[in-house]
Amino acid sequence: MDPDTFRSDIGVDVYWRRRMAALVGVLVVVAVVAWACSSSGPEDTSKVQAQLGGSPTPDPMVTVLPTVTITPSPSPTTTPGAAKPASRAKRPGDACESPDLVLNMQGQGDVYAPGNRPRFILTLVNIGKVMCTTDVGPRAMEVRITSGSDRVWSSADCVSGETDDIRKLDRGIPYVREIEWDRRRSGGDCAAEPDAALAGTYVAVVRGPGLKSRRTVFHLR
Repeated sequence: MDPDTFRSDIGVDVYWRRRMAALVGVLVVVAVVAWACSSSGPEDTSKVQAQLGGSPTPDPMVTVLPTVTITPSPSPTTTPGAAKPASRAKRPGDACESPDLVLNMQGQGDVYAPGNRPRFILTLVNIGKVMCTTDVGPRAMEVRITSGSDRVWSSADCVSGETDDIRKLDRGIPYVREIEWDRRRSGGDCAAEPDAALAGTYVAVVRGPGLKSRRTVFHLR
């Protein structure tokens, strides 16, 4: 065999061996990259790409999410309110308050024959700690007589002139007044002669500012 021919074959064989080795190396690198991308999460893929000199591709789901900024709310501050002024102690002679008063009225009879006028005893007692003053006039302390829903008579009707009657009420000492009803109606024309009340059942009650007595039931014959 020609020696030159042998050397030529050897050179061609070496050339193709080198080309095959380079091609195999490229295929190995491609296979490694493909395996890393398919088996790793987005974070691992980014690392692989970074190692390979590439920049990671942003996740499209992350890029479309809105950015939310949370601003902490300021802590509420409590402003202490102004101190309430202390109540002034009641002094003797001050106006009476309804919780310090007990009002009552008692009838002098249950049945009144024709011609007899019903009479009632009104009592007002101060149960407070000190003496106080109050108006016991016919308008402030109204005695009212009714029959069912019919308003028959009131001590506040047809009253003229000075109606105030300011009295001092010492603790525990009752104010007492007698009320007499003339058996006539009131509330209409005060200049005209009032009509006489009919026989029947009546109820008497006395009222004051914030006060009301128990009902007193009586009968007219």
